[in-house]
Amino acid sequence: MTRSSLPTEPPRERAFLVGVDLPGQGALPMKESLAELELLAKTAGLDVVGSAWQSLPRPNPKTFLGTGKVQEIKEQVDELVADVVIFDEELSPRHQRELERIFGENVRILDRTALILDIFAQHAQTREGALQVELAQYEYRLPRLTRAWTHLARQAGGGGGRAGRAGGVGLRGPGETQLEVDRRVIRQRISRLRSELEKVRAHRGRYRARRRRADIPTVAIVGYTNAGKSTLLNALSEANVYVADELFATLDPTTRRVELPGGKATLLTDTVGFIQKLPTTLIAAFRATLEEIQEADLILHVVDLSHISAELHAQAVRDTLEEIGAQDIPRVTALNKIDLLSRRYGLIDLLDHFDRAVPISAKTGEGLDNLLRVVEQELFEQMVPLELCLPYGEGRLLSLFHEHGLAEQVDYHKKYVEVRGKLPRRFVHEFRSYLPELESGGGETGEAAKRSPSQRGPDALGEGVPGDAFGDLEDPKVSGSAPDGQHQQSAKEEGAADGD
Repeated sequence: MTRSSLPTEPPRERAFLVGVDLPGQGALPMKESLAELELLAKTAGLDVVGSAWQSLPRPNPKTFLGTGKVQEIKEQVDELVADVVIFDEELSPRHQRELERIFGENVRILDRTALILDIFAQHAQTREGALQVELAQYEYRLPRLTRAWTHLARQAGGGGGRAGRAGGVGLRGPGETQLEVDRRVIRQRISRLRSELEKVRAHRGRYRARRRRADIPTVAIVGYTNAGKSTLLNALSEANVYVADELFATLDPTTRRVELPGGKATLLTDTVGFIQKLPTTLIAAFRATLEEIQEADLILHVVDLSHISAELHAQAVRDTLEEIGAQDIPRVTALNKIDLLSRRYGLIDLLDHFDRAVPISAKTGEGLDNLLRVVEQELFEQMVPLELCLPYGEGRLLSLFHEHGLAEQVDYHKKYVEVRGKLPRRFVHEFRSYLPELESGGGETGEAAKRSPSQRGPDALGEGVPGDAFGDLEDPKVSGSAPDGQHQQSAKEEGAADGD
């Protein structure tokens, strides 16, 4: 008698996908959006058994889809014995309640947001990641606490009383009471999670400040999920980050030091992947992680060039960067996976569609040396040399210089702090009040003339600023420092000349 082995894993749940083609919704065409949803479902551990979609000018206020389409999908779900119906849009609590009532208790209704949150919960490896995912899950589920207590009585019959309300004192069932208890518990848990994440955020801020003091610029690697960000980090730094051909394989940011061709170093940070229709609850919950992007000196945008929707994916990433306030940070684009292209004759034309694009293959190593050279140029050749004298009242500007610039020398004087170093060009305008403002004739006018010496900065304090910081500000008469007596004498001579 032969013994047969019994399965030790539970059977995979069967999922049916539903798409809704709404005007102005989503970056991808419906067919590709459903294909992406199928990848998300497989990543979550589901077997996709069917799909359907409908074009609508606007969602049905009751059932999201048209009522006839809902009945058609219900028949397909019953025939295919599906366990889960997944919508490619975020459902409102009302839509979800109505759909659950129609499909019955044996079929779960999920939307795109719930599916992504489930994947994040599976892949979160660190305490920080787990806290962020838990917060996003609670904020998503709070307004949807209804179905869990339907087995309890919700009595609303009886005398309405003088106010005409349904029910009366003592007739309300225990279900409503339990819902309120659950909501209060979840709100308390959300408050605690936010408090813990603020500590995580402060901890990350201290690490970033320590890296700034080491005068090493940072580069944030961003891109659409599964574009090859972790593979690129491994190829450049031997980081040994987990890599898999699936969506959201890595959630927690990883930072590694990378040597650049010119001998300088930079810190590369691999961040969470983006996706179209990224849930707003996730963006809010992952604030501590996304700050790694907001505080970077350079963004390295990785694009999967082999994907049919590469340009749409890139646009979705740009939209997300704008949403989190990182649209003004200098950017280099790594056009990844060129090893998968059968023909490369159109590659040159694609370079014009992206910011400082460099074709690479993170898997084979092709183009990585050129990518590092471009990164080095953007990091260090776009740095403006500055020599500033900041009053002690301008602590914000001094902090800004330390956070985003390379402070080569800092000297503390009686009335001001002298800083020499380099600053990314995009921050130089913050220091214009402490740079010489000259007319063609060399004299100060307007607001510059009205400021007191402590407000006017380097020139008023007898300190110079390299004129090449701004091409049109170079003037040998104010470059360098001069004793106060010489400034006064020069002013008298100019006054006498004017009188003559």
